[in-house]
Amino acid sequence: MIDVSFFIAFAMFSFVMSVTPGPNNIMLLASGAQFGFRRTLPHMIGIGVGMATLISSALLGLGALFILYPPLYLALKWVGGAYLVWLAWKIASAPVSQETIHVSEKREESKPMAWWQAALFQFVNPKAWMMAISAVSTFTIEGDLYLQSGLWVLFVFACVNFPTISLWAWLGVSIRRWLTNPKRQRRFNIGMGLATALTLMMIVRG
Repeated sequence: MIDVSFFIAFAMFSFVMSVTPGPNNIMLLASGAQFGFRRTLPHMIGIGVGMATLISSALLGLGALFILYPPLYLALKWVGGAYLVWLAWKIASAPVSQETIHVSEKREESKPMAWWQAALFQFVNPKAWMMAISAVSTFTIEGDLYLQSGLWVLFVFACVNFPTISLWAWLGVSIRRWLTNPKRQRRFNIGMGLATALTLMMIVRG
């Protein structure tokens, strides 16, 4: 039987790893501010799908390849870093309204990230891989309980991760009320682009 302490410990791990700043949360903040909560939902769902896939891959042993072959993880860092730089530029240079707008109006110049794009992004997100590998290596139980504990890891992480990352999208929605003129919109976009670029430090240190 799996002890209750297993669920408490992993729930705390999932919360800390999900709520701390990273590429996903910074992009959700920017998306919530630009597009609102409802249009950001596919982005959040995609993160959940991607993370479930990564954890499943780690359970099947794929994560061990990064330990056995460090150059693979180094390649992931470079690919992930290059993609983050591109995302940072896209966020910073996102178009803004040329005149004062009401927050209820929709901006059609750009589109929020689709669920499949967010899911695929997890595969080049070193923080996501670190979370998946750490979850499996630390919280699964060897032997007969490996599969059962692995399934519980998937379930608990999903239950904790989605509402936690939703907080970042809601924060973006709250900030959206402040973005009522082009200057504020531009400053916010540049700030979010810089914040996304700064997450590269996590990749360098990882």
